[in-house]
Amino acid sequence: MKRGQLSDYFEGVGVKRLSAVDAEPKTSNQHEVGTTKKMRDDFLGENHQERFPAIYIWLGGDQEGFTEESWATHYDARLNKPRAAEWRLYYPSNPVTEAMKAGDTLFLAKDQGGVLWFIVAPEGSTSEQQLFWLFGLRPEGKSFVSREFSDEEPELDFAARFILDEIGVEFEEPEADKLDSIIDRFGTTFPKTAEFSDLARLTLPEVRAEDDPDAALIAWLDHEEALFRRLERRVVSSRIEAGFTSADGTDVDGFISFSLSVQNRRKSRMGHSLENHMAAVLRAHDIRHVRGAITEHKHKPDFLFPDLETYQAAPAGGDARLTMLGAKSTCKDRWRQVLAEAEKISRKHLLTLEPGISEPQTGQMEASGLQLVIPSPVHGSYTDAQRGWLWSVGDFIGEVRARQGQL
Repeated sequence: MKRGQLSDYFEGVGVKRLSAVDAEPKTSNQHEVGTTKKMRDDFLGENHQERFPAIYIWLGGDQEGFTEESWATHYDARLNKPRAAEWRLYYPSNPVTEAMKAGDTLFLAKDQGGVLWFIVAPEGSTSEQQLFWLFGLRPEGKSFVSREFSDEEPELDFAARFILDEIGVEFEEPEADKLDSIIDRFGTTFPKTAEFSDLARLTLPEVRAEDDPDAALIAWLDHEEALFRRLERRVVSSRIEAGFTSADGTDVDGFISFSLSVQNRRKSRMGHSLENHMAAVLRAHDIRHVRGAITEHKHKPDFLFPDLETYQAAPAGGDARLTMLGAKSTCKDRWRQVLAEAEKISRKHLLTLEPGISEPQTGQMEASGLQLVIPSPVHGSYTDAQRGWLWSVGDFIGEVRARQGQL
């Protein structure tokens, strides 16, 4: 199935490190950034005082961001003057521009609908590293570095679509209609996540975890995500068509409640799907494990190896046969929760799908005795130094199998 390209969503992007003049009106008494000739040639154009609809996004250091819809104006500050043209993008004050500061990175992209995406990420943050990798650009010097997207771009892989989803880009599978025959059985209701995960694996019979556990895990997750989004579109469309009305008129509370339920389902489903498919990988490799076993202080590690009985019988100092694995689709700052989930196991393992986690954060994980396990197709979003430390799913299975050989 085709997965689309960046050019399906964006015409081009520019990246720069914000200076005090760019980011802090108190310093410059302005709300603008200068654009380059290449940006104007590639995607911005040179229409004096063109007012673009704009989406402003702040991606905080902990990746908890916020979005503001507004506008931005592109103009030539030296129009009708003898000096050479000087193009600038004026932005109004809003919560995003008020949060940004010198040293942050600005990603300025124009989508295929003519909307500007004004995305700001703190220097050294995971969000910054993810966007560097997604757009294939890093800031150099004081001006924007930019590129135009073309149909020659590679197809979007799992990591790229993960990042697009994180910044709020809604994407439709190019061949999504081929999925309809699979989800027709559900009508306009959502099945339980376990049932959906089973269906995703069943309808990809050519994928075998025994052959490549990393590729299988990503293929199953990718397929389930596509199925879910297609069904979600059907469910949401049906509910909107039914309308939101009450005895008093428009049911605003009902609409808000429904909207929140859609968002919450999206957030929680991926984590459960990751656990379901990882369990299938472990079964395919005959790895003894238990899900959700209760350890000290009522903690429940996602996966405990080989079983709860072996864990309970082990001394406080642990047992070489024991392993634990947490599973979180995104880490953010929640990875620290895993550290307390099995006191008898000193070195923890955490499976995540999150691409491009920053070097400072992975350094903290390593120093805390946490080994990150990431499917190998996502490793490309990490730096060379990080890839030398990361484990793949196959690496983890090999380690657990060796430990269980001692049983």
